[in-house]
Amino acid sequence: MRASGEVPVHPVASDGAGLHLALLIEEGRGEWHARRIVRSLEAMGARVTVSSLPHCAFDTSLRSGIDIPGFDGALPDGIFVRSISAGTLEQITFRLGLLHALRESGVRVWNDARAIERCVDKSQTTFLLHKNGVPTPRTRVCETLDHAREYTKDLNRPLVMKPLFGSQGKGIGMIASQSELPPPESVDQMYYMQDYVAPKDGIFEDWRVLATRHRVVASMIRRGTNWVTNIHQGGKARAHLPDAEMTEIAMAAMRAVDADYAGIDLIRTADGQLQVLEVNSNPAWRGLQSVADINIAWAIAEDFLRTVIAHRASIGIGAPVALAAVS
Repeated sequence: MRASGEVPVHPVASDGAGLHLALLIEEGRGEWHARRIVRSLEAMGARVTVSSLPHCAFDTSLRSGIDIPGFDGALPDGIFVRSISAGTLEQITFRLGLLHALRESGVRVWNDARAIERCVDKSQTTFLLHKNGVPTPRTRVCETLDHAREYTKDLNRPLVMKPLFGSQGKGIGMIASQSELPPPESVDQMYYMQDYVAPKDGIFEDWRVLATRHRVVASMIRRGTNWVTNIHQGGKARAHLPDAEMTEIAMAAMRAVDADYAGIDLIRTADGQLQVLEVNSNPAWRGLQSVADINIAWAIAEDFLRTVIAHRASIGIGAPVALAAVS
């Protein structure tokens, strides 16, 4: 394991020569992850224009009907979505509509609107995991305090309360009785209640696996002084090599939500069963990079480029290079 935390240098490739790609980031934010993705894609020969969805528009004066800054009315060869940016319900709906339209126009979007919608709404993620037979803690999601009270009236186990939308461990809590249910205004009238997975031997730990459609890129084990182990909440990370079971369940979770790349959070029950807690379609990997030997941004960019080239070939657009070059 590297002591310095420096990311290893990879040979410069030219696999993306001739491609003009878009990277969509959080508006007004210089993004650590985005800079590394751009650097990797440009080293592979691609041209990358960085923008954000709030600056894009539907425009029927254009043949494509979609205006993306830096493309002069044309469409990108591929789009990497780092963020759809915060906004009102109307703004978010509009931006997701743009991503839907880009997919319908033949542009390969990573992750596309469908995967983002499935992952940003934890209730949809949980349902799809369950539907596809991926182990996940028992969960009830319902509207109104009355329905939550009905579910918890004879509660005999702790429940984790999570915001329907959110990440990095923010806004989560635990209840042990009906009387501890939070007021409806504090949870936007939505109650996401998931069985608490108690630790074995009092050790609070879980795993974050970062994966693409093609492979598991890197993973880490997170340990905390309490049951919230997120790095942003004080958890400590160390590198972890996932075994076959962990790899299989992480990739099954990816398929369940049809994501191109994702961060999958795993936990093991006291009796040894591996379960999926969440699937994040916009995963951060700064903490993971600090303990990983692989250049994560390079690996993700390489797999994105591989997918774009394969997609262009599948719809009859000549690929700038052979797919095998980035396999």
